[in-house]
Amino acid sequence: MFKINKNKWVKVRKSQIHNKGVFAKKDIPKGTYLIEYVGRKITNKEADEISEREVSEGVVYLFELTSKLTLDGNIKGNDARYINHSCEPNAESLNDDGRIWIEAMRDINKGEEITYDYCLTTDDYKDHPCRCGAKKCKKYLSLPKKK
Repeated sequence: MFKINKNKWVKVRKSQIHNKGVFAKKDIPKGTYLIEYVGRKITNKEADEISEREVSEGVVYLFELTSKLTLDGNIKGNDARYINHSCEPNAESLNDDGRIWIEAMRDINKGEEITYDYCLTTDDYKDHPCRCGAKKCKKYLSLPKKK
C-alpha cells in the first residue's frame, strides 16, 4: 500500500524522550521537508475509537487532517509516527494539500532528535504528561479544550 523508501534526512532509533525517535542523519537546512506522515485515511469517529484503545497502550499514531478525516499512521513504512513531541521543537507539521509533511523550522544538526509540537487539545490533558525535557516545557502534551 505504501512505498517504503530509505530517507536521506532521518532515521529511527531509541529516544531519551519516549521509546523510539527520529534523528537527523546529516545536517539539515531550515525549510527542508524531512519526511511525510503517511497512513490510511479514516473518519474522525473511527479515530476516536482507535484513540480510546491506543491511549491505554501509551502510543497513538493519529494525525487529524480535517474536521472529518484523520490519518491512521500506525502502518509499516511510516517512520514519521516515531517523531516525538517537544515544547521547544525543531520541526513542524504542514498540511500540504492533504499530505502531511514534517519541515525543519531551523537548521538541525546531524544526530539531533527531530521533534514537533503535537498541538493537542483535550479535556483529559493531565493524562498526557510531557517528557520532552525542554527548558520551557508545558508539562503536558496537550492543553485543555477551551470552553
